[in-house]
Amino acid sequence: MADGLSAIPAAVLRNLSDKLYEKRKNGALELEGIVKQLTVAGDHDRINALINLLTHEFTFSNQTSHRKGGLIGLAAITVGLSAEAAQHLEQIVPPVINSFSDQDSRVRYYACEALYNIAKVVRGDFIVFFNKIFDALCKLSADSDPNVQSAAHLLDRLVKDIVTESDQFSIEEFIPLLRERMNVLNPYVRQFLVGWITVLDSVPDIDMLGFLPDFLDGLFNMLSDSSHEIRQQADSALSEFLQEIKNSPSVDYGRMAEILVQRASSPDEFTRWTAITWINEFVKLGGDQLVPYYADILGAILPCMADKEERIRVVARETNEELLAIKAHPSEGFDVGAILSIVKRQLSSEYEATRIESLHWISTLLNRHRTEVLSFLNDIFDTLLKALSDPSDQVVLLVLEVHACIAKDQYNFRHLVVFLVQNFRKNALLLEKRGALIIRRLCVLLEAERVYRELSAILEGESDLNFASTMVQALNLILLTSSELSDLRNLLKQSLVNAAGKDFFLSLYASWTHSSMAIISLCLLAQAYQHASCVIQSLTEEDINVRFLVQLDKLINLLETPIFAYLRLQLLEPGKYVWLLKALNGLLMLLPQQSAAFKILNTRLKTVPSIHFSEDGNMNDDSISISISPNGINFASWLQRFQRLQQQHRLHCKSLNTSTSSKVKEVKKAEEFRGPPVPELTRPPSRLSRKAPGQLQL
Repeated sequence: MADGLSAIPAAVLRNLSDKLYEKRKNGALELEGIVKQLTVAGDHDRINALINLLTHEFTFSNQTSHRKGGLIGLAAITVGLSAEAAQHLEQIVPPVINSFSDQDSRVRYYACEALYNIAKVVRGDFIVFFNKIFDALCKLSADSDPNVQSAAHLLDRLVKDIVTESDQFSIEEFIPLLRERMNVLNPYVRQFLVGWITVLDSVPDIDMLGFLPDFLDGLFNMLSDSSHEIRQQADSALSEFLQEIKNSPSVDYGRMAEILVQRASSPDEFTRWTAITWINEFVKLGGDQLVPYYADILGAILPCMADKEERIRVVARETNEELLAIKAHPSEGFDVGAILSIVKRQLSSEYEATRIESLHWISTLLNRHRTEVLSFLNDIFDTLLKALSDPSDQVVLLVLEVHACIAKDQYNFRHLVVFLVQNFRKNALLLEKRGALIIRRLCVLLEAERVYRELSAILEGESDLNFASTMVQALNLILLTSSELSDLRNLLKQSLVNAAGKDFFLSLYASWTHSSMAIISLCLLAQAYQHASCVIQSLTEEDINVRFLVQLDKLINLLETPIFAYLRLQLLEPGKYVWLLKALNGLLMLLPQQSAAFKILNTRLKTVPSIHFSEDGNMNDDSISISISPNGINFASWLQRFQRLQQQHRLHCKSLNTSTSSKVKEVKKAEEFRGPPVPELTRPPSRLSRKAPGQLQL
């Protein structure tokens, strides 16, 4: 310290510590001349003493004017040292950098000025302090004093010039510093950072692209900044990097893909669009590198396919098609389970487009990797079944296609039908609203006879008798009305003359016995008219309820449709089809006379040519005889089976009625205890023609 005092006149020291800038400046100029003389003399010890004096007595002083003088003095020493300054930078630069955090804004301003002058002298030798200077400049870019900000910008430009021309700059040491600051929200700091990224990327010898994953997320974060200028700068930087990626032979797609996937769900529209655009390019360029990330990428694409912005939807659809076109194999790292997990989650999306594409993916995976998909079947099966209740018909149809693809082998086929029946049992509304659509589509996809046989086998042992009856009635109505099932109806028409028809007829009969009207319809379809008449005759008064009459009404209307044209033509030969007449007349007798169905059937029967019956009820034409077991079918045995099951239904209904009656009595007792009920307004009586609960509409 003493050597420093001896080397500098007291007047110079007074000027450096003066409150007036001009005096401090004069003191600095005098100091500069002294240092030049010492440099020529090679007296670096005296120079070190001067630097220590200014550092400890001035830059660390409690007096503001001293700190200002110390900074201008250190800059003057550097100028005086000129080419010899590099060996003293370790002493000169740290106190200047330390002054960037001074509480006085003017001190911070002079620190910027001092470092600017120092940097102009030493240029490339300055790089060793780059990280500390960058950190200080980052803070000063957001300084509360506009003058300090302005000075920091001038210094920043000079530092950028020095870095771009230097071969000593270490990008490896700089990147961690940049990464730490990329998520700062201050707009001035953001502009500062983007500026540095852009400048460094423009230097041919600096590989910023190789470090892009370290600061890519921060750039995307800036796309939603409130400042238009910052958004524009970030977008420009990203566009430049994307172009470099397209032209680069080696890119780390994986790490960046993870970032893009997160940004594709950003609430900011521009960020989403930029992210999905990058993903689109990555899918085209990434090749094998992206295989392990396909599931994550798909998880980003599917929601975007239903984005409110059309341009995002367009890019998402294109990307999805690109991804579907890539035929990666599990042995290459393609994770079928991860993909299925993504599409399973997206099947619950509120957007129809997303659900539809999720199903397309399952279908594609089944076609390409059936074994692997089936190994995860337990994970997705329940979700696929729930999708059958989807409000979109298109989704339901696609779900059925997926189910049909799964059900190609017998085990999964049985599994599907069992779960489908269980779903219908749990959700009566699904059966009512979507039952016909589901069954008809499955019949097209999986062979109608196979579907009906399996359903019948399951329903035959159904313990829930009410559900079994409802389900059979629904299946029967579909069988009678659907154009897709015309082959089944033709097969059933051959039941009395054909082995295949007989076998199918009996396979349905076993479960159709849950509904007397379904059995009657089946017999009419199979032209087993004698048995139909016997079934009608076996009905008891308990069977003729509102539900039965509703079903009968539907059947009478169906008899007038083209499906039963053959039956109506057979009425032209009443002598040959006497049991048909008896069956139809039996149905007529069960209908209330004032009902529309009675009038329809009665009108039809009036057109039949008259025939005469003998006293025993047979026709007088002795040439016609009717076998009790055509095609080897023991109808008597089947009739007994029908009667036994119907008896179970009657007992079940009685038990339900008894339970309901008991509950009503309990309610009445409670009401009596509370007192007389308040009189209600008179209501019109309900009509029998109203749809019974759980019944399908024609």
